[in-house]
Amino acid sequence: MESESVTTPFGRRPMSLALLLKQRRGEAMAAGTTRNKWKLFRSVCEARAGLGVTDRALTVLDALLSFYPEDELSSEKGLVVFPSNTQLSLRARGMAAATLRRHLAVLVEAGLISRKDSPNGKRYVRRGRAGGIDEAYGFSLAPLLARATEIEAMAASIAADRQMLRATKERLTICRRDIAKLIAAAAEEAVPGEWERIASLFHALLQRIPKAATLENLPPLLAELETIRLGLINTLELHEKMQITSSSESQFERHIQNSNPESLSESEPALERTQEARRDQPGAGQESRKQGRRGDGRQEVRADVRLDSARLKSFSLATVLRACPDIAGYGPGGTVANGRDLMAAAMVVRTMLGVSASAYEEAMAMMGPENTAIVMACILERAGQIHSPGGYLRDLTRRARMGEFALGPMLMALLRLKGRSSGGIDA
Repeated sequence: MESESVTTPFGRRPMSLALLLKQRRGEAMAAGTTRNKWKLFRSVCEARAGLGVTDRALTVLDALLSFYPEDELSSEKGLVVFPSNTQLSLRARGMAAATLRRHLAVLVEAGLISRKDSPNGKRYVRRGRAGGIDEAYGFSLAPLLARATEIEAMAASIAADRQMLRATKERLTICRRDIAKLIAAAAEEAVPGEWERIASLFHALLQRIPKAATLENLPPLLAELETIRLGLINTLELHEKMQITSSSESQFERHIQNSNPESLSESEPALERTQEARRDQPGAGQESRKQGRRGDGRQEVRADVRLDSARLKSFSLATVLRACPDIAGYGPGGTVANGRDLMAAAMVVRTMLGVSASAYEEAMAMMGPENTAIVMACILERAGQIHSPGGYLRDLTRRARMGEFALGPMLMALLRLKGRSSGGIDA
């Protein structure tokens, strides 16, 4: 790692306390810190909005990273690159010199790189007799490596927010469709109700949906739409039940009116003979038993569906953190205070353990974002025993699809393990 001396800017660029602090922060990193430069660059691109850099500035950062000779940025090695303006411009897609200087200043201001100016302002390297680098002047990538954990957490949080926003938009779209079709069905079936008022309220809510949807302005509107949908479903179900009850009562009344004691008594022997003949026919009892079994089968299927839907359920955050305390260190600021922090931490752990994005997205589609985050916390807790975290996650997703996986036993096993190591399990 290069020396920890402060470098003041060359020429007319002034020195400031902010610049001094950024230089010192770039040097304050733990020994042995390493990152793959291209994976870290992707995290910077993901966290671009939070870092306050433009896409053109990222192009310049990409060009600077290409001048670093190794794929791994390491605090134990020199992190200064020293390209000429001509070469840097070529690798920055032919960017003009003035534009290049402007975006280099943006990267310095964002705290991603720092300048290490030579006495004459030129970028060059001084090598020793053995051919190694004694001193280098140019742009230092130390601030980027020093902020690697912060940048990765920021990128994971942004990715989790984007996933949650996408899911909220999908729910809102489905809810809009359901309400529109339910109102149309109620009008078509002539169900009593103030459908014009409900339709007006529905359209007024749609007008309030902003063009720039965020996690702050969308959920309240979704909650109102879901309330309207629930009211419509309840009204239509009540109307259907009343129709069935009214129809049954009408049939019962017609049966009483059409029944005649004399004709009934005359027809009873014939009815008995018919029933006896049916009982005497071979296979009649078997058919009735089959019908009974078909009815029981439908009940069993409905029970299985309810059981499968209950197998994967969300657990309290306190339970998850007691079973999987290691996940807390990967949350924003090194803590996990809520479900969103847990999902952000799980995204960081996914990258760290080498779980592919496709495996993670498949798990979220099957188990939901919250349950998938809990599963990743459990995998992290047992990382030393799992040879391939990505393959293990795919296997759990497959088992969940078949109804053979439940989160409860996995969490309870970890809690029991923690209890044995500490002398007991908290109730």
